[in-house]
Amino acid sequence: MREMLTGGPLDVLTGDYLAELTMLILARDRLRDPSLGYAKTFLRQLEECLGLALERGVRIVVNAGGLNPARLADAVRELAKSLGLDPAVGHVEGDDLLPRGKELGLPEGLLAANAYLGAFGIAECLRGGADVVVTGRVTDAALVVGPAVAHFGWGAEDLDALAGAVVAGHVLECGAQATGGNYAFFREHDVTRPGFPLAELHPDGSSVITKHPGTGGAVTVGTVTAQLLYETDGPRYLGPDVTARLDTVRLTADGPDRVRISGVRGEAPPPTLKAGLNRLGGHRNEVVFVLTGLDIEAKAALVRRQFEDGLAADRRPAGLRWTLARTDHADADTEEAASALLRLTARDADPARVGRELGRVAVEMGLAGYPGFHLTAPPGPGAPYGVFEAAHIGAGEVEHTAVLPDGRRVAVPPAPVTATATTSASATATASATATAREGPEAEASVSGGADPGPTRRAPLGLVAGARSGDKGGDANLGVWARDEPGWQWLSRTLSTELLRELLPETAELPITRHLLPNLRALNFTITGLLGEGVAAQHRFDPQAKALGEWLRSRRLDIPEALL
Repeated sequence: MREMLTGGPLDVLTGDYLAELTMLILARDRLRDPSLGYAKTFLRQLEECLGLALERGVRIVVNAGGLNPARLADAVRELAKSLGLDPAVGHVEGDDLLPRGKELGLPEGLLAANAYLGAFGIAECLRGGADVVVTGRVTDAALVVGPAVAHFGWGAEDLDALAGAVVAGHVLECGAQATGGNYAFFREHDVTRPGFPLAELHPDGSSVITKHPGTGGAVTVGTVTAQLLYETDGPRYLGPDVTARLDTVRLTADGPDRVRISGVRGEAPPPTLKAGLNRLGGHRNEVVFVLTGLDIEAKAALVRRQFEDGLAADRRPAGLRWTLARTDHADADTEEAASALLRLTARDADPARVGRELGRVAVEMGLAGYPGFHLTAPPGPGAPYGVFEAAHIGAGEVEHTAVLPDGRRVAVPPAPVTATATTSASATATASATATAREGPEAEASVSGGADPGPTRRAPLGLVAGARSGDKGGDANLGVWARDEPGWQWLSRTLSTELLRELLPETAELPITRHLLPNLRALNFTITGLLGEGVAAQHRFDPQAKALGEWLRSRRLDIPEALL
């Protein structure tokens, strides 16, 4: 926060503190203490930087309110008073659906249920004179769209401008991911300490993404493309205020560390708001066996036989999952490099079935198992895990409210015009439980024909394509882009859903949707169900699919030598 405030001129400083997993963590905080449920780290940052922000006339807009924005707003006032400061503080509420769960027909047993609100409540607070605005669960992009609405006077009918701001907000929301962090071609820039991105917004919704002078990392068409593909889906990016058409986005270099975003078209938003539902899914535990040297597969088979034979039938967990990670190397010069990891994950509604019982069986195998038996750590008692799922609530049923600094409460109406037949990427991704390869409607834009690419060579995909991946509940998003037009011609023809299944065998039995974004020279895949019940359920080794794209880039296929 200090780096952004001292690095150069700013009008508004935004901060995104919430993720699907964060909401579950905050819900557990609130269970222990009803006065909690917000991101406490924000207050620690504000203690150092609030005076500086007020001195420089920078307004602060954050979603750190989490499940308790009203309480955080009070805490900000208390902190400011202790510092001898008197900022005007507003907050946005109404996203918390838990008190109305029965009325709205939500499932029982939820820890949190929050609608994703839009930008107009933030705008009301800013127009009401707020120096600091804290919200609960709003869309990440709303933190940028709200200030733009307040500054430029946009209304709900200014769909193109709103869509442009949504795209800028999506680029900013993950901080340094837009300035070279988590970037496929990271060796091209010094990313030891990347700076944070900022957006220069214009009245028509276009923007320039840049960063403060002298900060690390880089802002390039590639870094911005990577972030645009992150945790998105098809060409229509649905939100509560507007549906942004990602297939209309145009990126152009605008000087060193400057990328212009233009041409974004907007459509009416859907009539419903997405709501994130968090609940406890049960209890889990894991035991990791270290297998060293020769006969790794045979040792793993012996562990499984002995362990499962040792479990009492009436104490067996409902779910047992074995994963063998072949991290071992032949003729290794260190013991660690000669070792593989066999991971057992157990799940059950009864904590006793994933606690002492697992530890007992593992320890009893210690002197009677495979040669070199040892574990990465003694088995623990097990822990609860959470489950995230999305629901959709009529926008008119959500009580979106801006609470102004003077205490006035302003009801924020839903979008006056909605698209009842908008193509919903999330709906498409969950419409079928069958393992079919599907293309979005824009697949007809696939590049076809073209000249013979000439001789090919077996090589990693990552030599000619970048990738960025992430999670949306239990689904994984995987964006892949080419760096030039010849690469795009080849990539769009070659990387089909069928080939993706071959390159990533874990996806072989799952529904996959493929979308084309020619303006970005990109493909975007949604892999339904790869992450099970979401990040908190820890379904797989990489529970948020953060490295799925890097796995794909490491896979070898026949690539035209002209591209290499």
